[in-house]
Amino acid sequence: MVNIVDHPVCVPAGIITLRDFRLDDEADLLAAFADDEIARWNPGPIGDDAATGFIWSRNDWSGGDHASWAVADGSDRLVGSVSLHKIDPDQADAEIGYWTAPWGRRRGYAARAVQTASSFAFTRLGLHRVHLYHAVDNPGSCAVARAAGFTHEGTLRESFRYVDGRFHDEHLHGLLETDPLPGGGVRQGRGVTRPGRGRTT
Repeated sequence: MVNIVDHPVCVPAGIITLRDFRLDDEADLLAAFADDEIARWNPGPIGDDAATGFIWSRNDWSGGDHASWAVADGSDRLVGSVSLHKIDPDQADAEIGYWTAPWGRRRGYAARAVQTASSFAFTRLGLHRVHLYHAVDNPGSCAVARAAGFTHEGTLRESFRYVDGRFHDEHLHGLLETDPLPGGGVRQGRGVTRPGRGRTT
């Protein structure tokens, strides 16, 4: 049975913490949205109230269709975003998306965030599967998926139109609640609280 969590839940995860977005994240959000790589693959909102609207929407879990977090480093600075979205209670699955700010890259933050959010999907939400999509032309996202334990299941031809207006081939990765953890550990069962489409988040 899928569990609905209707409010943001803080999840400590070692080098990072998944937490709600805060008003003092606004400057970092605007800087992240202006980054060329994020703008290419995961464009953020634009306009005077872009950051405020993003914060409000990501912190509103009341619809039960997503669970979204700010990814914060050890100093509590925003370094990225991760989101379980398109949560489907009937199929017990969801998609996962993420981005990492320029100042947080190449430190393992994204893989840890994806691992942690996926664990939340299985242990707190009771999901069976998490899908991850990314453009074939985005090898960094592929590396994150593999490091987080996702299996590359195939290539989808011209499956999504990105901000450049082109339909890009995408890799499909999947993770099941029964899959082993990276490094060979065993995933905890459903209902156990455990702290701690790559297209958009």
